[in-house]
Amino acid sequence: MDTFYVRSLIRSQLRLAASVALGFLLLLVGLAVMVFTWPQINDIRFLTIPLPWWLLGLGVYPLILLCAFLFNHAAARNEAKYRSIVR
Repeated sequence: MDTFYVRSLIRSQLRLAASVALGFLLLLVGLAVMVFTWPQINDIRFLTIPLPWWLLGLGVYPLILLCAFLFNHAAARNEAKYRSIVR
């Protein structure tokens, strides 16, 4: 019976990891598509740096931290559910 719960936990953690990775990948692809389909975005500059560089430098790293925080919180919640079921 314990193996069933462990496998269930592993599946839920894998599903969580895949969904976070897919969401982050979709945001990065969306940014690339925006730059490709709207080439005038390179003409928008702040302090002589093109807007896409600002988006990559200041937008993506906080997004990585947010995804990591949300993943960690959800993974801990999954493990807490597992522990409450096993007891």
